[in-house]
Amino acid sequence: MKSTNIISPLHHSGQKPLRIGLQGDVADPRAKSFLYVLDILPRLQRLPKYILLENVKGFEDSSARNVFLQTLEKCGFQYQEFLLSPTCLAIPNSRLRYFLIAKLLPEPFSFQTSNQILTEFPNPEGMCLQEHSVPMNLDKDWPFVPAEETKMTSKPSRQYSEQGPFLFKLETPEDAERKKTQNNDISIQMLQVFLEDGAEDLSQYFLPPKSLLRYALLLDIVKPTSRRSTCFTKGYGHYVEGTGSVLQSAEDVEMESVFKLLETLSEEEKLKRLSTLQLRYFTPREIAKLHGFPQEFSFPDKTTVKQRYRLLGNSLNVHIVAKLITVLLI
Repeated sequence: MKSTNIISPLHHSGQKPLRIGLQGDVADPRAKSFLYVLDILPRLQRLPKYILLENVKGFEDSSARNVFLQTLEKCGFQYQEFLLSPTCLAIPNSRLRYFLIAKLLPEPFSFQTSNQILTEFPNPEGMCLQEHSVPMNLDKDWPFVPAEETKMTSKPSRQYSEQGPFLFKLETPEDAERKKTQNNDISIQMLQVFLEDGAEDLSQYFLPPKSLLRYALLLDIVKPTSRRSTCFTKGYGHYVEGTGSVLQSAEDVEMESVFKLLETLSEEEKLKRLSTLQLRYFTPREIAKLHGFPQEFSFPDKTTVKQRYRLLGNSLNVHIVAKLITVLLI
């Protein structure tokens, strides 16, 4: 029977990737399982034929990654690295992750491997679609930059501009333009494909007044017709800032009319305006759909909504992994 190892070192959404060496994180308890694999792999009497590894973006710059590649080469593996987001499969969710697939020689890959990190899957003809270093701005939704840092490094405007869009939230012109470009990309599906059909009571997912007043200018708001959403982390539904997009249920309401001069209003008037958007969290079921979980998937009844968000925040995109396994085995 063929052996395929899937290794996911330190995959905790929102946490820093494993770094050892000069960074001194070798004592990090999260690293123990991965370091154990690196230690025993060369000593195995029978090596696995296939290996699939996943980690957060940033692992590609770590010392651990370099040691891992050296171990693979020592053991006679051929490998290919990737940085992939579900958007490359037309899924409207940014979740950029590092992947590596490896095959024990002499069995070859069905495509020409590259020593560069690929940002797309190999095509059927066997040539890589993209064979170049990953651009720095490949996925600006990761890592999340706290609002405090954003305020220090940029000066968002909330005025009309003849050169660009109206900025009604704490975002830069570049942020607004990026979101506009993403929403205009017809190669990506709309979010409405992944939304609940009304079978579940959605009232519990609407943002409470306190969150609306406190975080209104920091929310990443999308509509059912949007073709984008930010990475959902394990803190989604509990924390608001930087944990994932929220959905505007009232599609006919113009956000510009809501946010224009919002800061000049009383709390009562602010809340009245913001409530017209009918903002809610994505349900666990909807996030599971974006992750590629099958329709029949369900959580145990005793798991809370918070626990479900945490599990999904630490999850993998099923479609990405499935395609990588296909590429690995053919």
